Amino acid sequence: MIGVIVAFAVSLVLSMGLTPLFIRFQVKNHIGQFVRQDGPTQHLTKRGTPIMGGVVFMFAAVLAWLVGYLAIGSTPDWSSTLLVFLFVGLGGIGLLDDLLKVRHEQSLGLHAGAKMVGQLLVGALFAGGALLLPDRHGVTPGSMEISVFRPTGVTLAFAGVAVGVVLFILWANFLVAAWSNAVNLTDGLDGLATGCSIFVFGAYTMITVFQNIQSCWGSTVNTAACYPTRDPLGLAIFSAAVVGALAGFLWWNASPAQIFMGDTGSLALGGAFAGLSILTNTEFIAVVIGGMFVVITMSDVIQIGVFKLTHKRVFRMAPLHHHFELKGWKEITIVVRFWLIAALFAITGVGLFYAEWASHL
Repeated sequence: MIGVIVAFAVSLVLSMGLTPLFIRFQVKNHIGQFVRQDGPTQHLTKRGTPIMGGVVFMFAAVLAWLVGYLAIGSTPDWSSTLLVFLFVGLGGIGLLDDLLKVRHEQSLGLHAGAKMVGQLLVGALFAGGALLLPDRHGVTPGSMEISVFRPTGVTLAFAGVAVGVVLFILWANFLVAAWSNAVNLTDGLDGLATGCSIFVFGAYTMITVFQNIQSCWGSTVNTAACYPTRDPLGLAIFSAAVVGALAGFLWWNASPAQIFMGDTGSLALGGAFAGLSILTNTEFIAVVIGGMFVVITMSDVIQIGVFKLTHKRVFRMAPLHHHFELKGWKEITIVVRFWLIAALFAITGVGLFYAEWASHL
């Protein structure tokens, strides 16, 4: 547990301390956000706000993850190393997107097709790596079994290992693309995506710590309820580092935001969330844990789908948070209420996870 605590504390201090320096750098160099003209008019006041805040909390989280390992006198394991690769890789794609927005002085950056290709490439490398380098128990970070709370026994390798590998890579890519874009859609109001992500990664910190305690290779464990997760302690250290980094960033990102995370941060967070769901064998319960992201994404899907069919809008504007803005809700009111809903989703997910474990006792 000491590594988890150290990672959280170090990332919190680094993120809170480095973010204002990054803000000053961008202000000095006239780097700032460009706002779409067809959005809520109150967003026009945010033009020029420093962006790419994800650079800071990514740096803080990765460094704290390494320090967490130093605190326990160990070196990074393969599972959390893969997760960091996914986190940084998708963050790099987002950074390129943000830099193009700054260069072209418009709210559109990297072409959607190019962004998707980048996400798929990073996701494929992550998925491939997750099936390599089994540990002394023969366990790889990723499993070709479909998982809800743990592997179910239903495998993607129903027609052979080669088919299973291909299907696993496709499945992992779907999750990476879906969650990274879901967080990206949520990042539309000051502090909204940051706060929701704190609850999500906080939930995964609890889950991975519990999986470490209840590991199938622990000294005292109920074999009927144990978890075969590879390297759960490393995943817990990383999750705690992200929570601390986001908490420090939220100090400056809360309304009125002095800096935005940009695609740099939102893609990195979505990718890390997808990666955690895969590496902890909780792909489907993640839908509950990240329920706020699902709701916001579905509002966009519903708006587009209904409009194409009927030429009528379900919401005044999508994603959902902009609908409430146009209804006259204050931004801070929407954000805090959505945070509360995100917390309820995360708590429910953890509760279901624990209930499933207890059912095996």
